[in-house]
Amino acid sequence: MRLLDDLFASRRALAGFVVIGLGWAAFWAQMPVIKAQVGVSDSLWGTLALLGSAGGLTSMWLAPVVERAAGRWSMVLGIAVMLSGLVAAGLAQGPLALGLSLCAVSAGAGIADVFSNAEVSEAEAETGRSLMNLNHGMFSVGYAVSAIAVGAARAGGLGPVTIFVAIAGLVVLVTPWMLVRHRVDEDDMQDSTGMPRAIVWVGGLIVLSAFLGEAAIEGWSALHIERTLGAGPAEGAMGPALLGIGMAVGRLGAHLAGARWPAMRVMMLASCMAGIGLALAALAPGVTTAYVGFLLGGLGVSVVGPLALGLVGQAVRPKYRLVAISQSIALGHAAFLLGPVLMGFVSDGFGLHMSFYVVAAILLGVAALLVPTWARMLSRR
Repeated sequence: MRLLDDLFASRRALAGFVVIGLGWAAFWAQMPVIKAQVGVSDSLWGTLALLGSAGGLTSMWLAPVVERAAGRWSMVLGIAVMLSGLVAAGLAQGPLALGLSLCAVSAGAGIADVFSNAEVSEAEAETGRSLMNLNHGMFSVGYAVSAIAVGAARAGGLGPVTIFVAIAGLVVLVTPWMLVRHRVDEDDMQDSTGMPRAIVWVGGLIVLSAFLGEAAIEGWSALHIERTLGAGPAEGAMGPALLGIGMAVGRLGAHLAGARWPAMRVMMLASCMAGIGLALAALAPGVTTAYVGFLLGGLGVSVVGPLALGLVGQAVRPKYRLVAISQSIALGHAAFLLGPVLMGFVSDGFGLHMSFYVVAAILLGVAALLVPTWARMLSRR
């Protein structure tokens, strides 16, 4: 009953997170076929993903402006842009068309992501309960279900456009749930004087580390399984699926466990787990070991971002909440801008497995240095 109450309390955010998960998983589970369709190398693919991520990063910084223009329809607008970009990506026959399509996908998803997180933060303030892990966990549930379904659809011969159009049709059914209630006065949107920017931005860097691990598994696990380990499409799609399963289990488990463990300790241990998982996937001699590594990676990165965003929302006054969350998420989503470039160029130079080692080292470094630094900053407030 308590779980149902928590879901209902943040129902608007819940719809947004699930739909974002459905869309991104549908894209990344088809990454090998879309990459082959446009005929690009690993490094050029990374560059195109960089162009796409730039759209998402920009849209997140502009989220307060979007709210002023679209009001209650802000999240619906973002989802519509994301779905249009996915269909365009399925139709793309060249690098430029794919890059522009990815820009639309990222921009739309970025807008919806900010408003989903802002809705959760408002619900947390109203109820006094921690809801971030629950809602991010539902994103992961949607992601895992979508990745598995898309793998089956690919194995059955369905193409990207058909799959994306089917998802768009499903999303129309939940559109009424995505009308946001969040309101920010115009003066508050323009004035962030007094907001603790250092805390917001360091929190954003911690979110970035988690998203970097997520991006590595999300964008490259299927290719690693299919190309490096010689598996088929359905087996390759299990890479992103296991990410989603691991993230869902981690986040829902963290929600059910409540506040029994200090958030900073959880983030440190989770970052270490993610780093170990990625390293294991990199050295995997076969598909099973890679699956274990990607599952551990998903479990590890699952709670770091939601916990950091929750702490950012608690550290600022209510009038700054949308701005603070939009900035932290924007910094975090720089991982989806930097990650493909990092993975692509390291892969071209040293092999795809070495790319996973690099990201693993970053996650372990964050656990050892950045999280303790942020804990000291928060304790002085």
